[in-house]
Amino acid sequence: MSPITVLAAGDIVGRPGRRTVSELVPAIRRREGVGFCLANGENAAGGAGITPDCAAELFAAGIDVITSGDHIYDNRGILQIIGEEPRLLRPANFSESAAGRGFGLFQIAGGPPAGVVNLIGRTFLAQADCPFAAADRAIESLRKEAKIIIVDMHAEATSEAVAMGWFLDGRVSAVLGTHTHVQTADETILPNGTAYITDMGMTGAHRSILGREIEPVLRHFRTGMPARFEVAELDLRLSGVLLTIDPETGRALSVRRIQERLA
Repeated sequence: MSPITVLAAGDIVGRPGRRTVSELVPAIRRREGVGFCLANGENAAGGAGITPDCAAELFAAGIDVITSGDHIYDNRGILQIIGEEPRLLRPANFSESAAGRGFGLFQIAGGPPAGVVNLIGRTFLAQADCPFAAADRAIESLRKEAKIIIVDMHAEATSEAVAMGWFLDGRVSAVLGTHTHVQTADETILPNGTAYITDMGMTGAHRSILGREIEPVLRHFRTGMPARFEVAELDLRLSGVLLTIDPETGRALSVRRIQERLA
């Protein structure tokens, strides 16, 4: 079986991020022969949360699985579908009583099944269960049917993301960091065949501060006063990685960091 090409996109921010996905993902899929695509969509609705309509827009654009993080429930409308839509994940180490699911098995078109696991770090983020224990449980379940397993590690602390990469090396195909909206230049394949990057970056407006208009954020930092952080709209880019994975072993053969600008 031929190697599988996977496209993974970093945090999608607001309408500009959704537009970037809609216009660039189909072209990248065709150009690179992408068989499977995932993206973090927890900021897809107005920069905080995701709605059923936003999720549908991303699926229609060619995203096969949407992962998330600490903002998944910011828009309560998502509760209408998150329990029934297997392609929309919340962190697996949230409470067992939290709506939705934290991992799933998905079919690659013309290829084998692939597992996706969504985790959230605990350092500088809201309380959650241990992501390492949650990873163990999810991988044990998925390994029964999938050799390809991709993990979204939604983490504030780089050390926690790096630790997860080493913890899962050789057990999953890739550990891909999200949350900080800043793309890191440390993409690598770890010794036992797991592709890794600390943060895939942001999909949306890059003439911004993490996807938000610059002036209100600067004013908040300078004065400490509350400010409304509107989603920025200029210099739209998709940030993420392209992976090549051996379907027979689940090992990553290559990882390439990408940042494509919308013309």
